[in-house]
Amino acid sequence: MCDCHGEAALPGGLAQEAALGAVSNGVHLHVFPKCHLGLLAQNCVPVICTVGVRLSYVRIKYLFISWLVVFIGSWIMYVQYSTYTELCRGHECRKIICDKYKTGVIDGSACSSLCAKETLYFGKCLSTKPNNQIYLGIWGNLQSVIKCQMEEAAQHDFGTDPEPRKEIILFDKPTRGTTVEKFKEMVYGLFKAKLGEQGNLSELVNLILSFADGNKDGKVSLPEAKSAWALLQLEEFLLMVILQDKEHTPKLMGFCGDLYVTERVEYTSLYGISLPWIIELLIPSGFRRSMDQWFTPSWPRKAKIAIGLLEFVEDIFHGPYGNFLMCDTSAKNLGYNDKYDLKMMDMRKIVSEINLKEIIKDRQCDSDLDCIYGTDCRTLCDQSKMRCTTEVIQPNLAKACQLLKDYLLRGAPSDIHEELEKQLYLCIALKVTANQMEMEHSLILNNLKTLLWKKISHTNDS
Repeated sequence: MCDCHGEAALPGGLAQEAALGAVSNGVHLHVFPKCHLGLLAQNCVPVICTVGVRLSYVRIKYLFISWLVVFIGSWIMYVQYSTYTELCRGHECRKIICDKYKTGVIDGSACSSLCAKETLYFGKCLSTKPNNQIYLGIWGNLQSVIKCQMEEAAQHDFGTDPEPRKEIILFDKPTRGTTVEKFKEMVYGLFKAKLGEQGNLSELVNLILSFADGNKDGKVSLPEAKSAWALLQLEEFLLMVILQDKEHTPKLMGFCGDLYVTERVEYTSLYGISLPWIIELLIPSGFRRSMDQWFTPSWPRKAKIAIGLLEFVEDIFHGPYGNFLMCDTSAKNLGYNDKYDLKMMDMRKIVSEINLKEIIKDRQCDSDLDCIYGTDCRTLCDQSKMRCTTEVIQPNLAKACQLLKDYLLRGAPSDIHEELEKQLYLCIALKVTANQMEMEHSLILNNLKTLLWKKISHTNDS
């Protein structure tokens, strides 16, 4: 035997057999001369040193990384699927509505198409909250949006059945034996509580009864009245009825229970681009907001959309039924059609000023942060009483201008950029408590509309 680098040499025959066996097993080998020059006469042979241990370690590392990637990917898919099944529950909504329709509890202009003829289809899910189902839909050959209310699930464990909404309570009024006159009194009382003694409430009641007559036979049945009463509990539906003749409110197409159908809006967000969820996870939120501004229409078209939002603010500011407050001014709540006319996509957080005061007046508070309704309707905390005050600090116009600032200034023509920026900042600074606020409100709104119209009035985009 001979020693080389502190290792024992194998006899010649064994070394050759080891080499052949190792090669046949796919192990990479290195052959080192294992005999010192002075020991050549001792008939020594080379020793074979394998790197099999090192290769085994590399293989284990790659296997672990592969397993980790598969595990993380599976977990992400599980979370996304869980979120989707929790957010998108249109099949449950349809089942509950159709069960009530088939048993004669509710009725409406969309019931037959949804439950009997099956010509009203649920399409892409747009829901952002489990209790407010929103879907793109097709009604016959018409494009539409379907909205349906659901109660929050009692538990959120994957694989469990969510608690159905309390439809028995929802469709309990009016009761059997209620006359049309009695129902009109119920609706009038509801409007008075929500809107106060403003506008012609009797005319609004008649408008509701006309809409509730789904089959247009000249009378309102008990099931139709139950549907109408359930819909009137929704702030958005009430506002859509009040503003049906306004350009920026989507048209109501039909209803069944508290499910209602509106016209389709081609672009369902003020700006931005829809990305696959896996890419959304990888993009930082700050960069995502900046990126959204890249995917917008041309500036003249943005100006036209912005004018539409300013006109909508006018529509709900001290209208015939009082002042309405925008409590969630988000780009995702605004859309526009192929002519770049603004359309309100989500009006659930637009509430009457009177109703908001009732909601917030008895709320306990430690700071102003406790006195927020939605995301944008803020009042002050009265430290002496530890109760929220009822006066909202910021008017709708200031919130709209805050949303439009980056949208309009990016790419604005150089000859109006400075003036536009000045008017927008004056607008954002508006406060409800300021002296002569209404005069300043009207002045700034008109200045902004005039500035934008003058710039785009001679373009094809206007």
